[in-house]
Amino acid sequence: MYTISLRSIKKLKIILFLITCFLVLLFFGAFHHAFEKDFFSNFHYPYDGDIEPLVIQLKNNQTPNIPTINNYNFYYYKNCDTKCRGVTDLRLVYLIKSSVANFDRRVAIRSSWGFQKRFSDVEIRTLFLIGLQSDDNMQASLNEESQKYKDIIQANYTDSYFNNTYKTMSGFEWVMKYCKNAKFYMFVDDDYYVSTKNVLRFLRFPTNYPNYLKEPLGNIHNLIQHRQLLQGVDFSLDDDVRLYTGYAFQSSPHRHYISKWYVSLDEYPYHMWPAYVSGGAYILSNAALVDMYYASLYTKHFRFDDIYVGILAYKAKIEPFHSEEFHFYKRSYSRKGYDYVVASHGYSNTQELVAVWNEQKSIGNA
Repeated sequence: MYTISLRSIKKLKIILFLITCFLVLLFFGAFHHAFEKDFFSNFHYPYDGDIEPLVIQLKNNQTPNIPTINNYNFYYYKNCDTKCRGVTDLRLVYLIKSSVANFDRRVAIRSSWGFQKRFSDVEIRTLFLIGLQSDDNMQASLNEESQKYKDIIQANYTDSYFNNTYKTMSGFEWVMKYCKNAKFYMFVDDDYYVSTKNVLRFLRFPTNYPNYLKEPLGNIHNLIQHRQLLQGVDFSLDDDVRLYTGYAFQSSPHRHYISKWYVSLDEYPYHMWPAYVSGGAYILSNAALVDMYYASLYTKHFRFDDIYVGILAYKAKIEPFHSEEFHFYKRSYSRKGYDYVVASHGYSNTQELVAVWNEQKSIGNA
């Protein structure tokens, strides 16, 4: 009768343990990390060259000698091409990333933070970026919605999570074609709470928001100035400021296979992403958006929209500006806790969104 020695069993256990460890390390991307390139010393992303001179040429209506490598050339089934026309002092444009099915969210946004006439002395426009899907009945409903509200931008890409870069860049391209006259553009997901009043307050003095609203008052002159700051919504930033702001990160690619955000070394070989702003809510000044749009013509497509916009900023030499008042997670709600919140994720419940916005509006924070 054949028997296995204790030594053989022990050896087999060791082999099985080592195989298990290998598979676990492989599954969680440990070997990928070992072959990553250093971002800070080796970063190159096609087009592999300095695009700044090319961007300048394009801005001056010149044709660079180097051909573009990434032309989206979206077709707009619904383009709202007159939305910004003839507006001489357009301060803020909301470009809200939505999908065909999210009718209730759009209704709630139009009646709350996306209401264009929130401030009588500030020109604001609200639009929804939407792709295509296969349900004819839902598309028919969207057609009716578009006819009624005239705020739908629908382009020729399929609505899906991994097409968010197409959705974002359809917004960039739409701005360049139809709405180049705004001072600021805010890209927002349709499950966010936003305070338009705080957006405007923030844009008055981004580097000292919200502290400039809290500074102690020493005399009646300061009191008057402070009250004007609290009530006013005029912008003070120069037109050529390249502002790219929101909740900023510098993080690493996910290399474990189970992750929704898994990225292979072939797709992106570096150990870090460029600094980027969370894609759920961010603001671009006019100058920043124009430079980043032209940069996109020389920047290979990437499927994660916030990463791609971060790559555009890096190649255009625009540094992301971080603000703690943009919340990529849901900020726990309290009446006073939202005094200075610019944007918060986590408001897919439309009744909650409208209730929070109404309460904040009633106390002067929205």
